[in-house]
Amino acid sequence: MTDWIVLLAAEAAETTSEEGGLFDFDATLPLMALQFLILVAVLNVTFYKPLSQAIDGRADYLRQAQAEARERQEKSRNLAKQYDEELQEARRQSQEIISAAQAEAQQQASERTAQAQREVQAQREEADQQIKSQQAEALQSLEQQVDTLSSQILEKLLGRDLIK
Repeated sequence: MTDWIVLLAAEAAETTSEEGGLFDFDATLPLMALQFLILVAVLNVTFYKPLSQAIDGRADYLRQAQAEARERQEKSRNLAKQYDEELQEARRQSQEIISAAQAEAQQQASERTAQAQREVQAQREEADQQIKSQQAEALQSLEQQVDTLSSQILEKLLGRDLIK
């Protein structure tokens, strides 16, 4: 196989040396250059311009989509920040309401406790008054009984005539 390649290379070298070398500057060179320029112009009109327009359109679309995405992302961040602030404010207000309710409940409980203590104190004083009143009545009754008994004892011991 390598023999064939060497033979073909040798044969090509012989034919080029006979005709004038590697490059022959005859009428085909300008014709080839003209064909190349026509090919470039045709490709530019039919392939490269529509392709570059499609690529540019796609790039514009991507830039626009990215700009819209950034705007939406910024809006969502702002909304999230606003919602967080509103949530914090709502939590703060609820804590204030809870604290106020707890303070009011504590105040009501202490007022009721104080009222109950006053009522108990009043009942205790009333009971003391009743006890003292009953004690005074009992002492008075005992004194009367003692007086009656002592006069009866005196009557029995001394007689009725001496006592009067």
